[in-house]
Amino acid sequence: MIDTIVQVVLLLVMPPLLLGVIVKTKAAFAGRVGAPLLQSYYDIIKLFRKGSVLSGTTTWVFLAGPAVTAVAVVLAGLVVPMGGQPAPIRFAGDLILFAYLLALGRFFTTLAALDTGSSFEGMGAAREVTFACLAEPAMFFGLLALARLTGGLSLSGLFGGQVLEAWTSAAPTMVLVLGGFFIVLLVENSRIPFDDPNTHLELTMIHEVMVLDHGGPALGTVLYGAAVKLFVLAAIVVRLAMPAWTDDPLLRWPVFAGSMLLVAVLIGVIESIMARLRLPLVPNLLMGACVLTAFGFVLVLGATS
Repeated sequence: MIDTIVQVVLLLVMPPLLLGVIVKTKAAFAGRVGAPLLQSYYDIIKLFRKGSVLSGTTTWVFLAGPAVTAVAVVLAGLVVPMGGQPAPIRFAGDLILFAYLLALGRFFTTLAALDTGSSFEGMGAAREVTFACLAEPAMFFGLLALARLTGGLSLSGLFGGQVLEAWTSAAPTMVLVLGGFFIVLLVENSRIPFDDPNTHLELTMIHEVMVLDHGGPALGTVLYGAAVKLFVLAAIVVRLAMPAWTDDPLLRWPVFAGSMLLVAVLIGVIESIMARLRLPLVPNLLMGACVLTAFGFVLVLGATS
């Protein structure tokens, strides 16, 4: 019971901290002090205290987009095991629910962008769903490979104690799946090299352009939902990268939180040493992620047939 409460609290409270760590890491590489570590919290709270100006073109879909997306990613986080413990919500087949909750959030984000009637935001929505068509197969192949290795259809089984056994019996597959999931983490959260969350260039914006018309509480909800999505996918990467986990309840969650911060630092390092890819090259990298996880699935099929 205590572990479940801690997991829910971390899921709801910690995500904006990861954004602060990324910004601090990038600032350190640039030789700057950077914004405060808790700046993301300040920004979200400030936005929730502001009013909103809505276009007469928009309908209820425009405001429903951020709300549905935030709820969807939080629910997706509740089916992901963290800290080596089972997820608060778990059942056979919840891996399909997880994938479709993320897809639901993306659908409403793009729908809200199209609801503005802006061709500019429509361009960003088109790019978003195009990249999603390549990122989702990579995630599904990775989940199928893990399901084949563990024999389960629940995320709590896929990322439970069997992860260590999977590394022992099928290390090449696990390396490929880990690499593919990390690429999915970057593209799903619009990070470099796929997208630059700080850019304002019309020809390169993808995710940011879809939320240009949002303001006040709606924009705060968008930022919070994006932070939770980053946290959820980073938790999966952490579990794959750390197959062994401590049984000490006093160390379990501090180790998990520290590992999540390390993932944020790694993202910050990548964004500091790499440039954003040219748009035509992004599908090539996404296809590479699909090949990685698909090849890992093939290796599992060959080893168990």
